[in-house]
Amino acid sequence: MKVVLPLFCALALLLFVVTGCGGTKTVTKTVTVSATAKSGAGSPREVVEFGYVKSLKLKGSGYVMRFDPAWLLTGKTANQAALEDTGSSDVPNDSYVVNESTRAYTFLVPANAQVRVLTAGSNLNGTPITVAQLAQLAAGKNPLPKPLFEPISTGFWISIRNDTVGSLDQQYHP
Repeated sequence: MKVVLPLFCALALLLFVVTGCGGTKTVTKTVTVSATAKSGAGSPREVVEFGYVKSLKLKGSGYVMRFDPAWLLTGKTANQAALEDTGSSDVPNDSYVVNESTRAYTFLVPANAQVRVLTAGSNLNGTPITVAQLAQLAAGKNPLPKPLFEPISTGFWISIRNDTVGSLDQQYHP
């Protein structure tokens, strides 16, 4: 027993020295957070909504848009909503729109907001156009060199900060 105890103590001391005397290691990691990232209490800085452009009119150096929000549902959510609305859970192309109110809300759209629509021959990323051109489309005119692949009544995804729209992207419906 006399030999085991000093040997045990020597091994414990050696293990203590080898492992760095129980010191800690500090690691600093830099994380980049987007300007639209949510932090703290309150609403998110940017909201994305699906719905319908009801009107888009020039006012001053920008535009005023009336927008009717709706739900574009897919998957089980779409199936259940369709079942409750129609008695059938059959959802063609896994896409179902619920628009429980046709109320339109007013948003400001700067003249330099990003707009993409679906034109004949374009890919699903869409064709960039100006807000002025979208205003003409909303008024029933077509100022584009290519015809639209689908009418703008298919709806848009809009990104909003407070009351101002940053971008509008037309939704494809197969």
